Amino acid sequence: MRVPRQRSILGRLTAQGMATTEELAALCDVSAATVRRDLVELERQGALRRVHGGAVALDGPDADATRGFAEVAASDASEKAAVAARAAALVEDGDCVILDIGTTTMMLARALRGRPVTVVTASLAVLDVLRDDDAVELVLLGGMVRRPYHSLVGALTEDALRQVHGSHVFLGASGVRGDGTVLDTTMVEVPVKRALLRAADRSVLLVDRHKFPGTGTLRVCGAGELDVVVTNEGADPDTITACREAGTEVLYA
Repeated sequence: MRVPRQRSILGRLTAQGMATTEELAALCDVSAATVRRDLVELERQGALRRVHGGAVALDGPDADATRGFAEVAASDASEKAAVAARAAALVEDGDCVILDIGTTTMMLARALRGRPVTVVTASLAVLDVLRDDDAVELVLLGGMVRRPYHSLVGALTEDALRQVHGSHVFLGASGVRGDGTVLDTTMVEVPVKRALLRAADRSVLLVDRHKFPGTGTLRVCGAGELDVVVTNEGADPDTITACREAGTEVLYA
């Protein structure tokens, strides 16, 4: 049973890029302890890399290595800014909001300047926007610095997110598949995004219309795990319908 089980584990990692210990235990119908032993053995064989709470496939995609933050920020900037402005209208004075890494959440931080709110983030770009704003109480999560995308990631970031709770968490993504599945392209960011989803009363996805449907290789969550999606008019109608059918509110900027 061990060899077929380990093949199943590697198959899931090949398909998703990463998986949690709990996901793999459910897949194989075994205990988490058994999966952890399998992961140790497979890592020893050079078949995967263990991370906090699970494992990732080797040589996985990292779009940020070839397309830096500034280039992404300049792409479709006006539409991202409109999404950010619409998202800012969801925030009330006194709220504690949690901002994901990314260019659209950086623009949301700009829209929140001068507001009496608390902003919690792992984004160094958000830090740069708000560091001199006395109206905003700014909380920076810990973690390992990913310089190409101005972000903090890793076990320290995920652990810190367990200690905070906000009214809203605002997420970014690489794209939304036609069935409403939210995708990303960077393995080390996905566990942080999943932790973000658990850290607030309402989860809001910020994605410009070009990401409907979008691309990506790693699953972050399904549409039904989001409360709100904010995008632009002209987003793919079938994908929008899938989100609404999953119970997600869709707002247009």
